[in-house]
Amino acid sequence: MDHPVSRVLALLELLQARPGLTGAELAERLSVDERTVRRYTARLVDLGIPVQADRGRYGGYRLLPGYRLPPLMLTGDEAASVVLGLLAGRSSGLSVGEQAAESALAKIQRVLPPQLRERVAAVEQTLGLTAAPAAGPSPAAAALFALAEAARRRRRVRLAYRDRAGEPSEREFDPYGLVFHSGRWYTTGLDHRSGELRTFRLDRIEAAEPRATVFEPPEDFDPVQRVVESLAAVPWRHEVEVVLTTTLAEARQRIPPTAGTLTGTDDGRVLLHARAQRLDGMAMMLAGLGWPFAIRRPDALREEVRALAARLTGWSDPADR
Repeated sequence: MDHPVSRVLALLELLQARPGLTGAELAERLSVDERTVRRYTARLVDLGIPVQADRGRYGGYRLLPGYRLPPLMLTGDEAASVVLGLLAGRSSGLSVGEQAAESALAKIQRVLPPQLRERVAAVEQTLGLTAAPAAGPSPAAAALFALAEAARRRRRVRLAYRDRAGEPSEREFDPYGLVFHSGRWYTTGLDHRSGELRTFRLDRIEAAEPRATVFEPPEDFDPVQRVVESLAAVPWRHEVEVVLTTTLAEARQRIPPTAGTLTGTDDGRVLLHARAQRLDGMAMMLAGLGWPFAIRRPDALREEVRALAARLTGWSDPADR
């Protein structure tokens, strides 16, 4: 066969991924000679795909600028990986747009070979994920891309934002990075309206307009750490202080940063400072740690712990008493 289909498609893939490769470089990657490369490029041109061959020191093969390529051709493993990634993103909240994951998944499944489509459908119907599906709206792709580009180029943006009470605001913002945490997208950086470091949820951003102003983020700034710390400091209904009888190293292994801040005490124990909307959940967390603890505040947490202990005692098997 003069033009093996698999190698012609491999050449097209190389031209997409590495424009400007020379004939010798293409020949080496395809395990053919340069004359065969020229035949393959001629075959692509016959199919309506404009391949340009530039001569000279910096010459090479490339597709003409502005040409829109046909749909990507995926192997079985590649298609399955894309579908599984969409399924996981839909469940975790990583995907953007209200119906983007569903529509993309439907499009890919329509073009899969029947046998592979059946296998992927079997995985979709039987797959169980330990994490609960993300609740609430997904961020718009436009805001995500605008903030990502601004963070990479260190450009200020103008945000149109609604807080958790639904109040709108506009602010100048220097995005230091994007973070995906516990099913939600966040951006963190300098908010010029308040003059402080702030963290914003992307699903509450209605628009992100790039500005010409360039900024320089602080050295060694860690967006992930900042987001986790800011979420732990959210002003919930109750402020909690509990002294745990354990080491600081053990506490940090068991208690995530979002649950609160941990500091060592003079007597070798650990002080947990946290905020909580419901004290019954805090009581269950403390009991589940399995360490002795002393509650400093609030007094209502002591009552919740006593109530939990009473419930657990009442649930025990009478034969064990």
